[in-house]
Amino acid sequence: MFSVTYWVTGAAALGSSAETMGKRSVKSFSSVLHSLSLGIVLFAFLSVGAEETKSPLAPAMFIFGDSLIDDGNNNFIPSLARANYQPYGIDFGFPSGRFCNGLTVVDYGAQLLGLPFTPPYLSPTSKGAKILRGINYASAAAGILDETGKHYGGRVSFNGQLALFEKTLALDLGLLFQTREALLQYLAKSIFVINVGSNDYINNYLLPKIYASPHVYSREAFADLLISIYSLQLSKLYELGARKIVLVGIGALGCIPSQLAMVNGNDSCVERVNYIVSAFNERLQQLVPSLNSTLPGSYFVFHDVYSVFSDIVHNPSKYGFTVANKACCGNGRFGGTVSCLPNQVPCLNREEYVFWDSFHPTQAVNAIIAQSCYTPEATNCHPVSVYELAKI
Repeated sequence: MFSVTYWVTGAAALGSSAETMGKRSVKSFSSVLHSLSLGIVLFAFLSVGAEETKSPLAPAMFIFGDSLIDDGNNNFIPSLARANYQPYGIDFGFPSGRFCNGLTVVDYGAQLLGLPFTPPYLSPTSKGAKILRGINYASAAAGILDETGKHYGGRVSFNGQLALFEKTLALDLGLLFQTREALLQYLAKSIFVINVGSNDYINNYLLPKIYASPHVYSREAFADLLISIYSLQLSKLYELGARKIVLVGIGALGCIPSQLAMVNGNDSCVERVNYIVSAFNERLQQLVPSLNSTLPGSYFVFHDVYSVFSDIVHNPSKYGFTVANKACCGNGRFGGTVSCLPNQVPCLNREEYVFWDSFHPTQAVNAIIAQSCYTPEATNCHPVSVYELAKI
């Protein structure tokens, strides 16, 4: 849905209506986190991989994608795309590497499934039994295309993340199960979440001075290219043992502060950008039934983030927000010219903001997006919610 934060140039990406989510439910859900003490938050983070007292709905979550769900992988590579400094993590307890003031969508998703936060793969401590509840491979600036985000330096593309998952199976998880059949059963019951594609636009196709793609491909042809490569990558993941796979669509990139800052006199969404992105989402939604019918035993789910996020931006008061087009921590027009700087003082009323920085949503928005797919009453995941998917 969005993309990475780069505090030097500010060049990056952010990315059916959640009718049942009113102002009261949003406030109550978000306030749970804020009521926790720093000690409890730190304990929850540091005890990743610990045995749960309550049986989770799925044995594990494996996460692939970009900065929307990167929980610290880029801290361990030479990259300009990092969020390992204050005020990032101000509502989490410390800057963990998440591109947010607090929790990401998959953090909330894990909680709703009864799982702990997944540890970042590149962390030296993500070894042994700690990884049995899942691993996070997401990397800020990553894309479906290997070249995407190259101007940020280090990042792990989706192809690279798949290679790391294959390495995990061979060198780590494979040693924790007595038989290959047991490992395959574990993988088949686990939830795989993939949120990738935003950077292929914001940090590729929409940067004509850096990348050749907009000069070579039309809107439709570029979307076709991405989907054709993505389909092969997903087939690879299936071959490695994944069966329950959530494909997250791209959000309304034309509504993020960084895009608003680029258009003079515009204080609403840049519809040209949203129109370009919609070509990918249309094809991705069509890909899901195709994969389900051609890959035996697979359960692919499409998370329509665009719809719920667009509704939040256009009807913020319905969800308890008062600021829908300005970053809580950013600089210049709409806080989108240069993103959140080290030790910058952010807005105090963060729960009222849709955007945390120039490109990424606040944790309050992430909570709503998670509820739109991970709960029994979720209406933005097709053909079933992640809650239902976990019970299959």
